[in-house]
Amino acid sequence: MKPTLVILAAGMASRYGGMKQIESFGPGGETIMDYSIYDAIRAGFGKVVFIIRKDFADNFKAIFEPRLQGRIEIDYVYQELQAFMGVHEVPADRTKPWGTAHAVLCAKDAVREPFAVINADDFYGRDAFEKAHGFLTQACDEKTYSIIGYSLVKTLSDNGTVNRGVCEVDGSGNLTGIAERLNIHTNNSDIVCDDAQEPRTLSVDAQVSMNFWCFHPSYFPYAETLFSDFLAARREEPKSEFFIPIVADRFIRDGGGIIQVIPTESSWFGVTYKEDAPEVKRSVTELVDTGVYPPSLWS
Repeated sequence: MKPTLVILAAGMASRYGGMKQIESFGPGGETIMDYSIYDAIRAGFGKVVFIIRKDFADNFKAIFEPRLQGRIEIDYVYQELQAFMGVHEVPADRTKPWGTAHAVLCAKDAVREPFAVINADDFYGRDAFEKAHGFLTQACDEKTYSIIGYSLVKTLSDNGTVNRGVCEVDGSGNLTGIAERLNIHTNNSDIVCDDAQEPRTLSVDAQVSMNFWCFHPSYFPYAETLFSDFLAARREEPKSEFFIPIVADRFIRDGGGIIQVIPTESSWFGVTYKEDAPEVKRSVTELVDTGVYPPSLWS
């Protein structure tokens, strides 16, 4: 059974100031998502599930369906505030989505096989998808999930500080936790974190989460239970969010199983700030010029 790729594309993109999920970065008008899907197809994934908002569904489908039809199975899921609320009601002042773990939960009826989860606006690289495919087809089960780990030094921005989830890894290469570190930047040859936590200087070899996860379908009933707990405790907080690392942390602490940290040789790049866009385009152009990708992905 071929694994599925779930793409989180419902974000508001508030810091960037626009719908960066459908902005063109490639020479043929490709979005960052196009490169992820292309890498997933050649790695052996059989289906892509887009998690989007209903209010831009028509425009989104008009872009991607002509490109992907006949190349990979496609499905769409809408992240809506009322989904999986159970006995709870959406607070009257709630406008913010419930977070990435809730977004993935919304794909429950669309995914029946081991699956990977990625952000729409991050470039992950071919090696990452090959590693994910290998894990999902050979090692993934109810007690074994994974996360693709990126070298921290390869995920920084020249245009401002970044926040990163630094992976805490045991001697067997399994995740023990993710430390959310804020305001990370370079200072001469050091990587410095200005968030009043220790250590202030981070290792260049640190593995960080860029939200590339690999799960078994057992994720869904487990996350649904945790979301109910989350709503009971934090529903009335206007900015509370149910993130994937919350589910991962509980999975580990509750003895549900292990989460392997799989390092990738790929370089990550993404559009955190508008000023990042030209550099992303240059990076994509370089990959095309060196033959990693064709000039037009879908022609």
